[in-house]
Amino acid sequence: MKKAITTLAALGLLIPAPVLAAEVDWSQVDAAIGKKAAVIGAVHKYGLPRSDLHVTLDGAPIKPGLALGGWIAFEPAGRAEMMMGDLVLTEAEVTPVMRSLLANGVTVTGVHNHLLRATPATYYMHIGGHGDPAKLAGIVRDALAQTKTPFEASAAPAGEPPKLSIDAAAIDDALGFQGKNNGGIYQFSIPRAEHIKAGGMAVAPAMGTAIAINFQPTGDGKAAISGDFVAEAKEVEPLLKALQSNGIEVTALHNHMLDDEPRLFFVHFWANDDAVKLARGLRAGLDTLHIVARS
Repeated sequence: MKKAITTLAALGLLIPAPVLAAEVDWSQVDAAIGKKAAVIGAVHKYGLPRSDLHVTLDGAPIKPGLALGGWIAFEPAGRAEMMMGDLVLTEAEVTPVMRSLLANGVTVTGVHNHLLRATPATYYMHIGGHGDPAKLAGIVRDALAQTKTPFEASAAPAGEPPKLSIDAAAIDDALGFQGKNNGGIYQFSIPRAEHIKAGGMAVAPAMGTAIAINFQPTGDGKAAISGDFVAEAKEVEPLLKALQSNGIEVTALHNHMLDDEPRLFFVHFWANDDAVKLARGLRAGLDTLHIVARS
């Protein structure tokens, strides 16, 4: 091994040894990105919501938790950490952020819309990397310095989250899963049944491979819904038909990763209607996919 390293050094190809997952000082990663992580199993996830943006769609104001919740996350992958992320950007921010990321070794794996007709328009940049998480977090932070993404630590909300003006129990029953009230947005994260890999390494649902469904109450038992279904190629057409036949608009179909196994496609959606009715339509979409059993 020593001889091999010496040979690589002579060729100018020596790469610094990757950080062992067990050796990561997460306080340094927190400092690099300017946030504290939510720890989900082995995944450290940093929320980057665009609370600075005031986006409306069909007259409804979009809260960050509905469709403006950027993030980066780290998961142990061999001798280093795998990073994935989804950055929420305005049109003018896309090019400078991409230029900065690419110049510093972070891969851009997708750029696209999630919403239609939103004002102002927002775009979503999926990214990936592998190595020292503090270094990767610093690269992302530097790139986002060219945006107005807020990094100030938000005060922890006191007491219970805002009460929902939708029937959460009926929504749970229709979907077959239990949601979570996250600051007044009723959210679901539903994993696919199979193991997902990227670059040959396992990818946890918290790294963005779970189906995300969000309900934002809009009054009188109605809710705006957004999120994304995660589908294999053979599932895409049945899923699109199921959503459209239930009054749910399909707003985007695209990839988030470049080397995923199995190959996955992400279907984004929008509607603003009776929340329980929409939950039944979303369940019809779930029934076309290979997901975990109902809770």
